Amino acid sequence: MLATALLLLSGLAAPDAQADIFVTALRTPLPRERVASSLTVLDREAIERAQAPLVSDLLIRTPGISFTRNGGYGTNTAIRIRGAEADQTVLVIDGVKLADPSSTGGGYNFANLLTGDAARIEILRGPQSILWGSQAIGGVVNIATAAAEQPLEGAFQIEAGSRRTVDARAAIGGRSGAIDWRLAGNRFSTDGISAISPRYGGPEKDGYANAGATGRIGIRLAPGLALSAGGYYASSRTDIDSAGSIPDSPEFARNTEWLGYAALTGDLFDGTLKNRIAFSQTEIDRININPARKLRKTTLDAHGRTRRYEYQGRLGLADGWNAVFGAEREEQRMRSASPGDSLAPYRTIRADAAIDSVFAQINGRLVDGLTLTGGLRHDHHSTFGGNSVFGAGGAWSLFDGHTVLRASYGEGFKAPTLYQLYSEYGNTALAPERAHGWDAGIEQLLLSGRLTLSATWFERTTRNLISFNGCPAAGGPPLCLAPGTGTQRSGYYANVQRSRAQGIELAGTARLGRLSLDANYSWTAAEDRSPGPNFGNQLPRRPRHAANGAASYTLPGGASATIAVRWSGKTLDAMQTSAAAAPFVNHAYTLVDLRAELPLAHGVRLFGRVENLFDEYYETARRYGSLGRSIYAGLSARM
Repeated sequence: MLATALLLLSGLAAPDAQADIFVTALRTPLPRERVASSLTVLDREAIERAQAPLVSDLLIRTPGISFTRNGGYGTNTAIRIRGAEADQTVLVIDGVKLADPSSTGGGYNFANLLTGDAARIEILRGPQSILWGSQAIGGVVNIATAAAEQPLEGAFQIEAGSRRTVDARAAIGGRSGAIDWRLAGNRFSTDGISAISPRYGGPEKDGYANAGATGRIGIRLAPGLALSAGGYYASSRTDIDSAGSIPDSPEFARNTEWLGYAALTGDLFDGTLKNRIAFSQTEIDRININPARKLRKTTLDAHGRTRRYEYQGRLGLADGWNAVFGAEREEQRMRSASPGDSLAPYRTIRADAAIDSVFAQINGRLVDGLTLTGGLRHDHHSTFGGNSVFGAGGAWSLFDGHTVLRASYGEGFKAPTLYQLYSEYGNTALAPERAHGWDAGIEQLLLSGRLTLSATWFERTTRNLISFNGCPAAGGPPLCLAPGTGTQRSGYYANVQRSRAQGIELAGTARLGRLSLDANYSWTAAEDRSPGPNFGNQLPRRPRHAANGAASYTLPGGASATIAVRWSGKTLDAMQTSAAAAPFVNHAYTLVDLRAELPLAHGVRLFGRVENLFDEYYETARRYGSLGRSIYAGLSARM
């Protein structure tokens, strides 16, 4: 019954248990069957088959992930793994963490991350702080851009569709002698929809445009010695709506984000010790402008910068055993201002912090098929001091890899952000958010590998959650007075919340001749455990139930058609303010998509899709609109 239900539901990215899949999010390539953490791997074929313009559209079809989007493309997009907070997910692009120290939660807004030149996406679920430090309580999304494989190669793709949407991408690269390189660019634009739903008085269209590029180069200086460098850049403009009583406005947001890195790798002792020294810098600028203002057009001006200095070593200890260890220094800097529409002076918040870290993780094959992993990490934050976390797990591959058992335990922490510490709502006495969790699962191949089923149970407890607490117009607790001034403020941040999450993730794939079926289902009970009216409630905007499905059929000539279904259960929109208050509920919804591909020549294909086929209205966040029925078609080529 379980297998039948999974195949009928189907989904984009159930796990593939093939032994030749290597996972790189663990800072060293490791065969998938030796990875203890629960994970999903999307390769280039899966990414192209999904025809998704944004990475978030790929992520939400994988187990354990939910999202909210405040309108159409380009509006604030929050990705949550296993019910964790949106800013407890770490994004890594080509080995570099990308986050915004100037944002409230210090995380990454997935609104502007286009699929672009992504060749591989890995999602590790559960606390991953040993290797990735602060924020990795929910998990890690690791993206690798394409690397050149031929002496000279290129690719392009263009598509257009509903609401005058155009998505164009191009890439060129090569590998010759000691040098390999690749450059890629993309441009996405759409007239969009109203960010505030027309049902709440938002009839105008809010457009979106995004242009970006990625690049990488590698130079082999000598045997065992190489230099690499690369970067990512994106610049966007998004028309936005007010959450106030008059939703439609001419206000828009400009967002610029980039990262750059350089690394030197060298082998010692005949490759037994592999070393990597790297420097990276990421910056995100956010500016909101309202042309309707009379005196000051700018409503937000924020800048976040992160510099990282890293050393990583990989030591082969014995056959099947290795250690990954390293030291890092992360320097964060932020600037943020919200000017009013007057000539009165306004405050610009400036702050910085540094985190020094050391970590070590050992991975080894104890007996044939059984791999154990264990690690420690210690961080020292310039404001709140030291913090240590531990993690361990095991993966047992049985019956020639047809059965894989996994179990892992991890501790996580998230440092208070610069905004939470030093803004007008700041509290320098904040402690890190802390979590510990475990999961256990099985992956089973049947019918000579044509059928794969998996099931994972997980639990996570988080304490010291930082939340914003509102203050009355006068009086209230001492923190309602701005530190050092005694001035009444509207609110403050404090460690007042606890949460507990537990659930099950089921997935299945079947390859039956020309028919392919994929499925996943997630039950995520992410509950507030803080004393008060919300005790026991599901955390806001996290569905307790979610499922994805896809069925694809390929014709002898290579043409294929896919029907995909995504179902999300109902969610609470916000926390209750009192026991008598009835929270607003975002209703369950079902979205059906159709996709098709037609090969025209070697490396050239025509493709098209219909999203939200039945034009279902839904909200992931109260009052914000969502895309209705949309039709797109395009052409791609790889040479």
